[in-house]
Amino acid sequence: MTFTIVLLALVAAFLGLRLYSVLGKRTGHEQEPVARQPLDATPPMMRQPLPGGDSGSALPQGDISNVDMAAQSGLRAIANADRTFDVGLFVEGSKSAYKMVLEAYWNGDKDALRFLCDDDVYQSFAEEIDGRVERGETLENRLVRIDEVRVVDASFDHPMARVSVRFDADIAAMVKDADGNVIGGSMTDAVETHDIWTFMRDVKSGDRNWKLDETDSV
Repeated sequence: MTFTIVLLALVAAFLGLRLYSVLGKRTGHEQEPVARQPLDATPPMMRQPLPGGDSGSALPQGDISNVDMAAQSGLRAIANADRTFDVGLFVEGSKSAYKMVLEAYWNGDKDALRFLCDDDVYQSFAEEIDGRVERGETLENRLVRIDEVRVVDASFDHPMARVSVRFDADIAAMVKDADGNVIGGSMTDAVETHDIWTFMRDVKSGDRNWKLDETDSV
């Protein structure tokens, strides 16, 4: 069975789109990840059971290492509750979600963040954006690459599904004041970042959207 997916690639498309378009739906198309590995080196998708004999979700062939053992029982539970959930494409889609949220925050796009985040995370981002506006500061950040993505935890507490993903990335960051003067950072020196983001969704509701529920740095 073929499932369709809308590829989210442009920041301009944020307002009308949702995270479910790139997280955890089976598809015949994939968006090019922002990572060191070229697209043609990405292993093909296949039906492959998770340990324990459950085959309710798929993992990339030969790439089980991007799912921690601690997350696997939770992923099986989510896949059993939502048969459209696909682990491998969730991992790939989370890269797009990571980029989308970061760029919306850097650009001060609160409308986009309201769609992508739950209330608490949105409020934190909105307060930081308002603070920048009051100080007259702007960000000129750029996601250079995502080095690794790992599912580190997952849980299903009926009807809420949660998946925690670790992103190891390089980000170039620069802050300018109201006069356009650089007051911090550099666009030539990327900084290593290590984030764990948790996405959540009510699998029994009519809302198919995954929301960013929690952010942590490690």
